[in-house]
Amino acid sequence: MATGETSKLIKLSDSDQTVAPEEDIRGLNVKDKDGDDLGKVDDLLIDDGENKIRFLEVASGGFLGIGEEKSFIPIDAITNIDENVHINQSRGHVAGAPTYNPELVDQTDYYEDVYGYYGYSPFWGAGYMYPALPPRSGRAL
Repeated sequence: MATGETSKLIKLSDSDQTVAPEEDIRGLNVKDKDGDDLGKVDDLLIDDGENKIRFLEVASGGFLGIGEEKSFIPIDAITNIDENVHINQSRGHVAGAPTYNPELVDQTDYYEDVYGYYGYSPFWGAGYMYPALPPRSGRAL
């Protein structure tokens, strides 16, 4: 993909695309770098052009989906996957991330803001290398 070009990101659950079973981490709890709960992987945002996961959609709080807050965390932040997904950020840092606004027509600026906030280069930038997901440890597939 050329620099400056972005593929449309779609929720895996809203598409007919699939990811490898070991990459489908929906439903797992997310832990911050200190082991604190952040929520649950509600969905995965995938790049429809390359069929790669770009963000975790993490849902936290609320009751039966009402009042839930959603956070988008770049896949680059994952450090380990066992019965949970572990990331290299603190709970407070995740809480301060740019808020998602589904009304925006062009989400590119939002995604760029999120990558910058977490300290990563966006996937469409020159020299970006897709991170290999850590192998799952301690969890049967």
